[in-house]
Amino acid sequence: MNQIITFGEVLMRISPRGNKKFIQSNNVEFYFGGTELNVGISIANFGGDVKHISCVSDDFIGDTAISYLRKFDVSTSAIVRSKRPLGVYFLEVGAVMRPSSISYNRSHSSFSEIKPEMVDWENSLKKGKWFHWTGITPALCEGGYETLKEGLILAQKKGLEISADPTYRSGLWKWGGNPKEVLRDLLSYSNVFIGGVNEINEVLGTNYSYSNEDFIEASKSLIKEFPSITKVFDKIRTSVNASWHKIRSRMWNGVEFRETEDLDITHIVDRIGTGDAYAAGIIHGLQKFDDYKAMEFGSAACAIKHTYMGDVNYANEDDVLNILAGNTTGRLNR
Repeated sequence: MNQIITFGEVLMRISPRGNKKFIQSNNVEFYFGGTELNVGISIANFGGDVKHISCVSDDFIGDTAISYLRKFDVSTSAIVRSKRPLGVYFLEVGAVMRPSSISYNRSHSSFSEIKPEMVDWENSLKKGKWFHWTGITPALCEGGYETLKEGLILAQKKGLEISADPTYRSGLWKWGGNPKEVLRDLLSYSNVFIGGVNEINEVLGTNYSYSNEDFIEASKSLIKEFPSITKVFDKIRTSVNASWHKIRSRMWNGVEFRETEDLDITHIVDRIGTGDAYAAGIIHGLQKFDDYKAMEFGSAACAIKHTYMGDVNYANEDDVLNILAGNTTGRLNR
């Protein structure tokens, strides 16, 4: 009974090679990803038992996506198929002062057809210990919201730990749902909040600033509003330019405030999926360490993801622990 459950869309990412724009290139490369999927694969790479629930296209692209998940020993037994195509997004990777740009093609994707009756939650959660959701899934379609809520209700009933990353992206909410009301509804089933002041302000309608003092007060207000939530973890990114960022983390666990030191990422290979790597590090860390070390583990997992191309963090647990031990020089391993 130790399986980590993730639920969300599987996407294909298409990018020109290197840091080129599409107009510069006739050659592209593709990766599979998706916010919740990225979390699941990362946890699997740390040694966790993971099941991902989704709806993918019933064609060779969907077959390839499922094979990709299986490569990381992620269970695909609860993935259903659709005649609609897999969702796609296009990415131009920026550099120095030029930011990256993304264009999504997912409005009529296979996942947009998801409905509660398509997922056997009772069977899917049978071995579950932890359920992770994000604000992306309920934003995409009403079926995503309804299916997720059904899973959360049963997960809470079965005593699973539930983590929430209520990422708010206004451009995704096109089906008519009220983002604030939907996210508040889903947060009422959650225990661990992975997000910062922006997300708290969105769900509470508050106006807290980014200071540590306001973060503490915002976290207290969140926990008061949603008593099932006991811990809040926030990743802080400082951008020097598109190629050089700094990452640190802070937390409020209802008892104490703690904060990590900055981790310098002086040459970013790929920043897509780094927030998902952070969430995966937090979830994995909370099952093995105390709250502070779990937060450190999340920050280090986020940092090392910047060194891998693609949406997924390929680091294993030892890779992350080496960073926590101060091994950040990148010396050749022999």
